[in-house]
Amino acid sequence: MIEIDTGTEVMLGRREGHVAVLTFNRPESRNALHPETYGAFERLLPQLAEDDDVGAVMLTGAGGAFCAGGDVKGMNARNSGKVSSPANLESAVDDLRARQRSVSAALHSFPKVTVAAVDGAAAGAGLSIALACDLRVASSRAIFTTAFAKVGFSGDFGGSWFLTQLVGAAKARELYLTADRFDADTALSLQVVNEVFEVDDFESAAVSYAARFAEGPLVAQRYIKENLNRALNADLLSCLDAEAVAMSRCRSTDDHKEAVAAFVAKRTPVFQGR
Repeated sequence: MIEIDTGTEVMLGRREGHVAVLTFNRPESRNALHPETYGAFERLLPQLAEDDDVGAVMLTGAGGAFCAGGDVKGMNARNSGKVSSPANLESAVDDLRARQRSVSAALHSFPKVTVAAVDGAAAGAGLSIALACDLRVASSRAIFTTAFAKVGFSGDFGGSWFLTQLVGAAKARELYLTADRFDADTALSLQVVNEVFEVDDFESAAVSYAARFAEGPLVAQRYIKENLNRALNADLLSCLDAEAVAMSRCRSTDDHKEAVAAFVAKRTPVFQGR
C-alpha cells in the first residue's frame, strides 16, 4: 500500500497495486461533501490520469458510509445567516457548475475505469457521484436515495442524467420525485450497482473488483469508455467512424498482441497498459 497525498484531511488516498483508492473522510457527517472535497478531485483526477502506476480509480467512504451528499447542517447554518453564502445567484451558479465539472464530468470522461464502492449511505450528490463512475459495487448494508426532494432541492452533480441512462426515464422520475430509500439488492435489480459483497470483506472485495480493470488492457478500456460515452448522443455513422479509428489504434498496442498470443497459447494474458 502506497499513500497518495490528497492535500486535505477530508479525502484520503492510497494505491493498492494499480488501484488508486480515494476515500471520503468526514465520517462524523456521513462523509458529507466539503469545499475541500471538490479541490481534491480537481487536483487528483488529472494526476491519476497521467500516473502510469494507476490503472483504475476506486471511490469509497470512511466510517460505514459512502457519501451523504450536501452537508444539511451547513445548509441550515447558511440559511440562518450564521455562515456566509455566495454574494448573488450568478456566483452560486458559477460555483456549482465548476464543482460539478471537476467531479462528475471529470469522472465520466476519466480515461481509466472508475469504480464507486458503496458501503452504507449514498445520498443526494453522493449518489450522483457514485453514478458518475463507470461501475458500482455495494456492501449488503448499502442504502441509496436521491434525497434532494426531501430537502427542497432539484438535484445536482448529474444524478438525473446518469440515473435516467441506467434505469430509464420512468423509474428515474419515481426515484427523484419520491426520494425513497432503496437497499443493495434493489439497486442490483435496477442495475444501479454491478455487484453486492458482504460487509465483512467488502473493502478487499471491492479493491479486487477494481484490480480486474487496473490490470487490464488500459488503452482498449479507454477507447471502450469513449465509444460508450459517444453512443449516448452521437448518430450511428459517427460511432462507426470512431470505432474504426479506435480499433485500428488498439491493433498496434502491445496489449492486443499479448492478448492474441495468450489466446492461442491458452494462457492468461499479462497486460502492460500500452
